[in-house]
Amino acid sequence: MEAGVNRVVGSEAHAAGLAFAARRVPGAELIQMDARRIPFRDAFDVVGAFDVIEHMEEDDQALRQMFAACRSGGGIVLTVPQHAWLWSARDELAGHQRRYGRAELLRKLSAAGFERAWATSFVTLLLPLMALSRLQKHARESEMRPGRVANAVLGAFMHLERGLIAAGLSLPAGGSLLAVAHKP
Repeated sequence: MEAGVNRVVGSEAHAAGLAFAARRVPGAELIQMDARRIPFRDAFDVVGAFDVIEHMEEDDQALRQMFAACRSGGGIVLTVPQHAWLWSARDELAGHQRRYGRAELLRKLSAAGFERAWATSFVTLLLPLMALSRLQKHARESEMRPGRVANAVLGAFMHLERGLIAAGLSLPAGGSLLAVAHKP
C-alpha cells in the first residue's frame, strides 16, 4: 500500500452485521471474522474493538489476537460495558458475558502485551438513568430504543462527555469504559 494511504478494514462475526456496516462505512473492506481467531499479523496501525470482547468468554484470547494484528508502535482503542452492578436482563439480551471494572480491563490489556494503557468512563452523565432502568424486571428490545426527542437529549449529553474526554478528563464512573493502549 502507498505511504499516506489509509485503509479501513472492518469485521463482524455475523453476516447481518456486515451488511449494516457496509451502509455505515462505505469504502471499508469488510470481512466476517471471529475476534478470537484474527488472520492478520502486524497488519494494522490501530485496532478498534467497540463493544466486542464482552460478548465472548475468551476475551483474553481476543485481546492477544488484537495485539498480534497490530503493528509495533501502533495500538488499540476499545470500549466495553462497565460496572458489574449494572448487570441486567439488557446485558443478557445483548449477549454479554460480563461487564468490566477499569482495573480489570487495564490488567487484561497488559496481560495481552499492550503498554501505557489509559481508560476513562463514558456514559457518565446518563449513569443515574441507567441505574434506575436496571430496577425494571424485564428488558424488551423496544425499551432499548428511545424516541426521537429523548434520543436527541441523550445525544447532547454524550456530545458534552466527548468534549470533556477530548479535553483530557478521565471520568471516574459511567455505563461504559473507553481504553487506549500501545503496542511496543
